[in-house]
Amino acid sequence: MASGRRIQAPATGHKPSPLQAALFGLLLILSSAPARAEQLQAVSEDSLNLTFLMLQKLSGAAAAGADPYSNGGEDGPKLISRQLLFGIPERVGVQISPDGNWLSYLSAESGLFNIWIAPVNRLPAASEGGWTLKPDLSSARPVTNETIRGIESYFWADTGRHIIFSQDTFGDENWHIYSLDIETGERLDLTPYGNVSAYVLATGNEIPEEILVGINERDREYHDLYQINITTGMRSLVLRNDRFAGFLAGDDLRVRLAVDVMADGIEYLQTDGIGSWKPFMKIDYLDSATTYPLGFDRKGDILYMAEGRGRDTAALTSWNLRTGRTEILAQDPRSDLGWVLFHPTSPIVQAASFEYYRHNWTVLDESIRPDLEYLQQLNPGDLMVPSRTSDDSIWIAGFISDSAPARYYLYDRRGRAAEPLFSANRMQERLALSKMHCVTIRSRDGLDMVSYLSIPPWTDEDGDGMPNEPLPMVLYVHGGPWTRDSWGFDETHQLLANRGYAVLSVNFRGSSGFGKRFINAGDGEWGGKMEEDLLDAVHWSTEKGIADPDRIAILGLSYGGYAALSALANTGGLFACGVDICGPSNLTSFLLTLPEYWNPSLEVKLRRVGDYRTAEGRRMLDERSPLSRADRIERPLLIAQGANDPRVKRNESEQIVRALVERGVPVTYALFPDEGHGFVRPGNGLAFYALTEAFLAEHLGGRYEPIGPALNGSSITVPVGADQIPGLARALAHKSP
Repeated sequence: MASGRRIQAPATGHKPSPLQAALFGLLLILSSAPARAEQLQAVSEDSLNLTFLMLQKLSGAAAAGADPYSNGGEDGPKLISRQLLFGIPERVGVQISPDGNWLSYLSAESGLFNIWIAPVNRLPAASEGGWTLKPDLSSARPVTNETIRGIESYFWADTGRHIIFSQDTFGDENWHIYSLDIETGERLDLTPYGNVSAYVLATGNEIPEEILVGINERDREYHDLYQINITTGMRSLVLRNDRFAGFLAGDDLRVRLAVDVMADGIEYLQTDGIGSWKPFMKIDYLDSATTYPLGFDRKGDILYMAEGRGRDTAALTSWNLRTGRTEILAQDPRSDLGWVLFHPTSPIVQAASFEYYRHNWTVLDESIRPDLEYLQQLNPGDLMVPSRTSDDSIWIAGFISDSAPARYYLYDRRGRAAEPLFSANRMQERLALSKMHCVTIRSRDGLDMVSYLSIPPWTDEDGDGMPNEPLPMVLYVHGGPWTRDSWGFDETHQLLANRGYAVLSVNFRGSSGFGKRFINAGDGEWGGKMEEDLLDAVHWSTEKGIADPDRIAILGLSYGGYAALSALANTGGLFACGVDICGPSNLTSFLLTLPEYWNPSLEVKLRRVGDYRTAEGRRMLDERSPLSRADRIERPLLIAQGANDPRVKRNESEQIVRALVERGVPVTYALFPDEGHGFVRPGNGLAFYALTEAFLAEHLGGRYEPIGPALNGSSITVPVGADQIPGLARALAHKSP
């Protein structure tokens, strides 16, 4: 399933950390564990977020600085153009090369996200012996030219001249790992095998031309580990894997731990030195969502961990393997460990963040306290440090805001000076955007649910997050479901608020980040208490005078799509309509058709959702499947699906569409032949949101920008229900490739 939908975060990732090793399998299990601030998204879990990956060429008018609003024939505040919210951001994924000579980022080239680099000049400063850092953006150039599918994640290799990135084919998640030499322009496929999904496990500071890669070429279920030279592509087998869901490796590329997932928990094993494995530690199932290793120190004597045993929320701890002593380094009573900031070349923990409503940093290494304090006074947003040079003299600092695009700085630690770089999208800075209000909603059985509410600015004159009168509302449900909604810039919130809707995102039980009791409370509760939490949030919104009870929709991707289907099947007329993107309709068929390489972690998935191997489990899954209750669905639905989705197969959408068509329920089915679990291709995200806002306007009465030419350049097909959405049939008839 999909994870969170954070958009325009300060970086797509830096080099992979040891955390990825342990989390490769666990991401597939939980989608919940936090990551290092410098982590590469190797498994592309976050690449499934719905809005960050809505790619579309910036129009010539927008680039020329034209009016960012569209009249739309409406009175009152102007409509913000979809293009400005879901077009390609100008610059994201900002990083600094290990030697500090190059600034890199993702930006548009050939209408797709490609990697760009710009030289960083060191100019003499007024102070003796100092310098001023000045990136030369006028000399920026693209170093990749992807013309079929944009790049979603990348990182700098320790050589300082190579960039590593991953690509799949039309969303099939068969990831290839590529090495790019920025000096020669040579692009080398390090995993040139068909029907294979590869991931980067570790890079080595001591051997910068080598990386450790997991490849499931021999067996689709298991990833063998190979050491690959990024300059030649030569590989050597390090470990044949017939058992494990993931691994933890050090900067020396040595495999330190293997991850074995069982029904009663997760066991970590270490090699015995003679070709076998011996137990290292066993994490009980109830602790496994909040307890996992982060990495060893250089000598292998200290293990840093997220620790949830004997407590509710995950703390950052250090475990001295020689003495057995464990020390709590940082903790928060309300939220789990979030981002962890390690030194770029030494595995030393320097700071940790905890996110309840927003990110808050705890400094552990006094040497960087002045740096974080200096940076935090630059901008009121949430600070992230996504990239640092090897000598730690230069940082990239990024700030996340709720009502503005992410903003980036180039920070010189020696001179303690930050050079403003740019925002992710200058055109969005001109927009009148909505604030995202942090609220806590109490569930019927007493759980506190951290939630985020956006409302149209013109309906909230005093800025207290409460509209002057009840509004039509969209309940926007996150995927995973073992991830969370977060405060920050969300294009979907902004679009819908501009159209006149209140938008509510809820961290229901089963969401991550709020302790093990909260995430474990979601076990076996798909369509049960997890759904009740969403209904409690809707009732809260109507009681507070936020939502008009007759005009509420539910929208979501992945698990959120399932939630939309389930809610329409279970709640009668509570929701006026629903939007489902890649949501499973039959929980049994969904679980039976997961990718083969998820099998090593299947036990936890079945415990979280339901076990089709038992009679009781099959009965429960059938009862909680929207397809089994399709005869109860009466309200209109918009269903969107990527044809190549390896997680939620297209049949999950098509079988519910058939059932609704047979009963005459209004349904529109949009199929994207060149997409997987979400939208990445240019124009597809724009087309989807054009349909969505017209659909919502039809059933909730909000404003919308007509579909017009929004389908041009999209692969969209609409096999069913084109006549159900205003302007769709005409747009399809006039659609150009």
